[in-house]
Amino acid sequence: MTADDAFAPRIETRLITGGRPAPTPDGPLNEPITPASALHPGDVGYARGEAPAWRGLERVIGDLEGGEAVAFASGMAAASAAISLFAARPTVVAPSVCYQHIRASLQELRDSGRATLRLVDVTDTDAVIAACEGADVLWLESPTNPLLGIADLPALCGWARERDVLCVVDNTLATPLGQRPLALGAHVVVHSATKAMGGHSDLLLGAAVTREPELLDGLRHARSHGGATPGALEVFLCLRGLRTLALRYARAQESAGVLAQRLSAHPEVSEVRYPGLPDDPGHARASEVMDGPGFMLTFSVTGGAARADALLERLRVLTHATSLGGVETLIERRARYPAERDVVPENLLRVSVGCEHVEDLWDDLAQALAATAAS
Repeated sequence: MTADDAFAPRIETRLITGGRPAPTPDGPLNEPITPASALHPGDVGYARGEAPAWRGLERVIGDLEGGEAVAFASGMAAASAAISLFAARPTVVAPSVCYQHIRASLQELRDSGRATLRLVDVTDTDAVIAACEGADVLWLESPTNPLLGIADLPALCGWARERDVLCVVDNTLATPLGQRPLALGAHVVVHSATKAMGGHSDLLLGAAVTREPELLDGLRHARSHGGATPGALEVFLCLRGLRTLALRYARAQESAGVLAQRLSAHPEVSEVRYPGLPDDPGHARASEVMDGPGFMLTFSVTGGAARADALLERLRVLTHATSLGGVETLIERRARYPAERDVVPENLLRVSVGCEHVEDLWDDLAQALAATAAS
């Protein structure tokens, strides 16, 4: 073995060094923006099927997850491509609580007669396995969005692979820094790269990753024939955002732990969900299967939906907006969406912790809780 063979950079280093153009005299260090649709004759020819500018981003994401990545115009485009891999009229097992648009897409398949859908609590491993008897697809999300439930991915992905049940994992909230489902047996991993990968709330992008050549061909076919191709600027911005993912993730995760502890001790807060808290229902499992509890938390305030909405109006540092994974801390009441009301308490606030100073975040939350307390 040579010295080069033994060199295996850690993930934090690969985020910085991966996906760069080959060094040439006076050439760019970064993959340049290449706004082109028509290409000179070669292996590609036309940019709807593949564009050279995507390759750097796909190499980095594929390396992080341990497979080959296909970039898409959005996270939902990546998820839709994964859904296109399903066999005809499949039986699909999926989380009863997960990203609302994924759940809606699977319910549309069911309602149109194109699939049988079994919704299950993915934190209950025995219930998931029971639901999977005779199933064709297992769709997992962990931590779940927005309730942050933790699934036993090693057990479930391994079970599915042993029985040739197509296993798809949405790894958006955990990111490859938190867990790598392909190594646990999953067939496909999907990401909304709009979120933590891009990290700056300035792009829409998605990715799907697999190790299976047949599934990789299917994902690329879905992108090309569905037209869900990423834009040159978005690809550039996402690759640039990935360079700082490890730094942003570590800072946000540390701050999330501090905020979760303080919120759990606050008299105006009735419940906090964060896998890093020792008394969280998912703490023990997250400690076993994840590399950290992540940057997402939820808390429920006393006083119901009206109190939660009033609190949002009082915030000055946290930003009241949807989405997650950006450098700014985002907070919203998820039950304001009709599709979430059957699974999310009306007073629950979801927080995506960013990179601000944690004391400024806490001061803002504390003043908003004090200002909206019942007199």
